[in-house]
Amino acid sequence: MKNWLSIIIVTFLLTACSHQQLEDYAGSSPTMNVKSFFEGELEAKGVVMDRSGQVQRRFVVTMLGTWQGNKGKLEEWFVFDDGEKTTRTWHFEKQGTGVYVGRASDVVGPAQGKQIGFALQWKYELDLEVAGSQYRVEFDDWLYQVDETTVINRSYINKWGLQVGEVILVINKI
Repeated sequence: MKNWLSIIIVTFLLTACSHQQLEDYAGSSPTMNVKSFFEGELEAKGVVMDRSGQVQRRFVVTMLGTWQGNKGKLEEWFVFDDGEKTTRTWHFEKQGTGVYVGRASDVVGPAQGKQIGFALQWKYELDLEVAGSQYRVEFDDWLYQVDETTVINRSYINKWGLQVGEVILVINKI
């Protein structure tokens, strides 16, 4: 019994220390410019996976971003492989060097974002509808700028501190 407890504690400590930190990307390039990348027309293609990593849905998103000063708006039109269509409109505000706050109608409270190097991390709670039921989940979004026209987004979906799904998408400027 004592050996099992030791193994569990060591495993927990190793996995707890292995998560990426935004600061890991300090000094990396190209430096993401959130305002210029999310300005104009964009298109994304992605997948939604369950906690085992199995793809549950595929989707395409058309986006339009506009900025005035430090305030931005990103309109998103989703089309899923099963024919479902949804929209989301984000309202952003740059609050300092690499610091952003965002809001959308299905996001609970403000989303908090921080950009360092080529990476941007967003954290927020979302009321997500699944099979006619509503669930409040936490999103931990990681966006990585590959070049001036491509960002890869990996979102971890968590409920009660456990990962229950993941979204991966590639965003391209048009």
